[in-house]
Amino acid sequence: MLPQECIRLKRLGERLSPDAITCFCEGVGSGAWSEGQIAAMAMAICCRGMDTDERVGLTLAMRDSGRVFRWDDEGLDGPVLDKHSTGGVGDGVSLVLGPLLAACGAHVPMISGRGLGHTGGTLDKLEAIPGYQVQPDETRFRETVRDVGVAIVGASEEIAPADARLYAVRDLTDTVASIDLITASILSKKLAAGLGGLVMDVKVGNGAFLPDHASARALAEALVRVAEGAGMPTRAVLTNMNQSLSGCAGNALEVAHALRCLRADERRESPFLEVVMALGAQALLLGSLASDEANARRQLKTALESGQALERFQRMLTALGSPHDFIDRPHAFLEEAPVQIDVPAPRGGFVSDVNTRELGMIVVRLGGGRSHPGQTIDHAVGLTGLVSCGQAVDAGFPLGRIHARDETAASEASRALLTAIALAEEAPDLAPTVLEVFH
Repeated sequence: MLPQECIRLKRLGERLSPDAITCFCEGVGSGAWSEGQIAAMAMAICCRGMDTDERVGLTLAMRDSGRVFRWDDEGLDGPVLDKHSTGGVGDGVSLVLGPLLAACGAHVPMISGRGLGHTGGTLDKLEAIPGYQVQPDETRFRETVRDVGVAIVGASEEIAPADARLYAVRDLTDTVASIDLITASILSKKLAAGLGGLVMDVKVGNGAFLPDHASARALAEALVRVAEGAGMPTRAVLTNMNQSLSGCAGNALEVAHALRCLRADERRESPFLEVVMALGAQALLLGSLASDEANARRQLKTALESGQALERFQRMLTALGSPHDFIDRPHAFLEEAPVQIDVPAPRGGFVSDVNTRELGMIVVRLGGGRSHPGQTIDHAVGLTGLVSCGQAVDAGFPLGRIHARDETAASEASRALLTAIALAEEAPDLAPTVLEVFH
């Protein structure tokens, strides 16, 4: 089928046949379609939309544009599971959840990404740890998944290459926010990883990629329906992103926070651990590793408090090139920013609102994030000790701490943080951290 005909059909609002979808994905992956033709199709899909069958077809065709992993020959003694987040601020959940699931009997081949814009990336956090190989060869990747139970790595060029080229065009044509294309992009890579089950963390709030509840809910429902249609059991959890999930933001700083959680040093009722437990419970249920949610949560709690998850984390780091004693001496390996200053509250009151997107942008401006792909980042900079919504503070109480490379950057970040956190005389009504579960 000619590219022009495929584009015309979708531009007119017609339903694309499996042949048309295959033609599109093969053309994108092979380079037969020009960037102009890809952009035209992306815009047609964005404007006209797709039904569930089209979304499933697009997802499978994008998966099949490259390498698809199989785990049948590895002799794994547990289900192959994974988690994916739509992106947020202070969201280092993967660093804790991956080892935690492995400690509960799962095998987790987690293919993650880098940060772009105000949201952080799991690979950037891991690269704050010296020696960590985010692109190991296939043999080491497979061995780590088999022997350790978890390997968090980046996608190779062989994984869903049609998605990589399509995404680059979407980024230039303002078609990134299409639920049809988001769904196919996420799930094609997860299907290519050969998963037996997936749990999705769909963020909603002012720090989320989709800030309004209706859009985030629609994406969660689409992800579950399309994944199930493609043969991958999936559950989606809608979570609140109206403040930094961990109370910090920045790559090395979030690694340090994740390590405290794995050591069970963090308070048990924190929003971060609430998300970890909610996602972990759904994953164990998907993998038939728990009989019910209460049993799943008991297993997760035991694996965390016994140190089993921490041990899996260190084994993963060692297998992928990092120091064998990282968990014992993290401060010897994680770089610290030379300038650190607290930002005092200008008056007393309750934290009524946090502009979470701005928190992420503060990190970007400090050098800890990217404004364009391929940009080098500073792993040491960021924010810690961030106050949370509803918290009572006195005048002079630190709203957060700036970690910067120099005094000028720290001063600019301090002013921005003051405008990002609103104070009121009365405590606000707080939304729960976990909003809904879809399956």
